[in-house]
Amino acid sequence: MELEPELLLQEARENVEAAQSYRRELGQRLQGLQEARRQIKESASQTRDVLKQHFNDLKGTLGKLLDERLVTLLQEVDSIEQETIKPLDDCQKLIEHGVTTAEDLVQEGEIAIHGGVEQNEKLWNFTKKASHIQLDSLPEVPLLVDVPCLSAQLDDSVLNLVKDHIFKHGTVASRPPVQIEELIEKPGGIIVRWCKVDDDFTAQDYRLQFRKCTSNHFEDVYVGSETEFIVLHIDPNVDYQFRVCARGDGRQEWSPWSIPQIGHSTLVPHEWTAGFEGYSLSSRRNIALRNDSESSGVLYSSAPTYFCGQTLTFRVETVGQPDRRDSIGVCAEKQNGYDSLQRDQAVCISTNGAVFVNGKEMTNQLPAVTSGSTVTFDIEAVTLGSTNNNEGGNFKLRVTISSNNREVVFDWLLDQSCGSLYFGCSFFYPGWKVLVF
Repeated sequence: MELEPELLLQEARENVEAAQSYRRELGQRLQGLQEARRQIKESASQTRDVLKQHFNDLKGTLGKLLDERLVTLLQEVDSIEQETIKPLDDCQKLIEHGVTTAEDLVQEGEIAIHGGVEQNEKLWNFTKKASHIQLDSLPEVPLLVDVPCLSAQLDDSVLNLVKDHIFKHGTVASRPPVQIEELIEKPGGIIVRWCKVDDDFTAQDYRLQFRKCTSNHFEDVYVGSETEFIVLHIDPNVDYQFRVCARGDGRQEWSPWSIPQIGHSTLVPHEWTAGFEGYSLSSRRNIALRNDSESSGVLYSSAPTYFCGQTLTFRVETVGQPDRRDSIGVCAEKQNGYDSLQRDQAVCISTNGAVFVNGKEMTNQLPAVTSGSTVTFDIEAVTLGSTNNNEGGNFKLRVTISSNNREVVFDWLLDQSCGSLYFGCSFFYPGWKVLVF
């Protein structure tokens, strides 16, 4: 049965589109193969250069160390030789002096004897002179067993030891044992997560580095046993490269670096409002320190930069004297004239762990805030539009506050809907320092 011309035309068009799509997919896979080939070639070339440079440096260092050791041993030989030869030189001088004295005495005695008894005075003088010379006193010459006999003590096993170390020195890894698993953007930061990809590798520590894509230099940002870290001070809409390596259990050297991953944050960094008399801010305005000023009140964010669905994090860097009126939290709008966020249209936690919703203290509370504590707010929209008037609001949010491995979950009713929220803090005594991200 033959198809209608229009159906044939339609089928032909679909086949052409399918072929074009197939060609595009194959092209993308060819490009992927080229990138994989390039990675192998470039990494192999770089590895060769690293190995050659390392072993050349090692060869030079070993040669220098051997030369230095040789010089030290030769100096030790010179020192022993000089110290032990000196007494022999002194003894030789004494013997040579005795030989000269004896030769002079022999010569003088032979002259006196040759003169016979007629030269009585010469014989007398010679005899008198000889009696004053101790002809029976000989200097002691040390035996050969009593003087040093230098030799070099060289342990041939050191060559085998060095050889074993050299043969085991260095490895070539086809894949790094760890790779970056996920990059999550945060306001003013990026959460980097990594994982092991080698089951036989036991990691003791990890080392994370990052750099702007326009920079040639990576810098350390984290060393530790965790597999997640938030990199702060990230400029928005700027690409950064991240890489991680690991140190095996009981080892000193670091593993090869993971394949660098590129990430960026499109979220505007959270900032505290500048110019508030009671607080001093960092250069990026993400850290607030309660100073000694007698001025009090709530320090708000510079803008409503927190959106539902995000995680807002406060990290307490240092603490001061706590007060039950202290507060860290979020609010629908700025309201001046209040000393705390323990008010309507706000949710917060006090430094003693008490949780307040629209100015009312909840029954559940969290642990007290201490130095190093992290307080997080996760807020999601639950209901939009009007609700039961008895509930007193027309916009419901589900709030989760976490601190010190504890959390409380509750609904927060607002008088009006809002797309974004302010955050804020208030402390009545100096010394409290809070980082927000």
